[in-house]
Amino acid sequence: MTERPGGLRERAGSAEPRAKRRSMELICVRHGRTAWNADNRFQGQSDIPLDDEGRAQATALAALLRDQRIDAAVSSDLSRATETARIVLGPRDVPLRLDPDWREMRFGDWEGLTWTEIVAANPHLDPTGATTVKRYTPRGGESFDELAARVGRAALRIAGEVPDDGVALVATHAGPLHALLTVLLGDELKVRFSTASVTRFRCTDGVWTLARLNQTAS
Repeated sequence: MTERPGGLRERAGSAEPRAKRRSMELICVRHGRTAWNADNRFQGQSDIPLDDEGRAQATALAALLRDQRIDAAVSSDLSRATETARIVLGPRDVPLRLDPDWREMRFGDWEGLTWTEIVAANPHLDPTGATTVKRYTPRGGESFDELAARVGRAALRIAGEVPDDGVALVATHAGPLHALLTVLLGDELKVRFSTASVTRFRCTDGVWTLARLNQTAS
């Protein structure tokens, strides 16, 4: 288990400090599959909806989390994340707040392209580097540090909405999940987040820990 004391407050230092709480949990889900996922295209902030397989994945995820208590819920405002969140919430009487700070990393000129197409247009890039895009800043895109800054702000907001010992659902994308590993834990774990996966973070007395990484319903 990986832990980091106070990581969220350090990254989001311009925000007002939260009152210390005994514990809380963030249940972070990556959206289900889209047609662009199936084609290995960079989606970024292009609003690509779930495909049929993605909806089936979200439904399976809802079954996995059926008995899970959820006190607050937030989602990226992109439709693939919002639909996943609503399927997971199901009949729970929990309002879903949309927050654009949970959007995927903005990839600018790369959106809609595969890595092979990106490298063909940018021969200076490493052909084997598709999983290390956070080290690049595409034209018209954002850097990983910019992504981490907005995800830190978003995490601070949802943490402030959860009661002591409470649980929040966060529906988001792979990029923000990588940013959360950095913001909360200071780690850069080598993981490729699956569609419709669950990653859990817990905070106890100001110390964040990683409780589950990239769990799927299958």
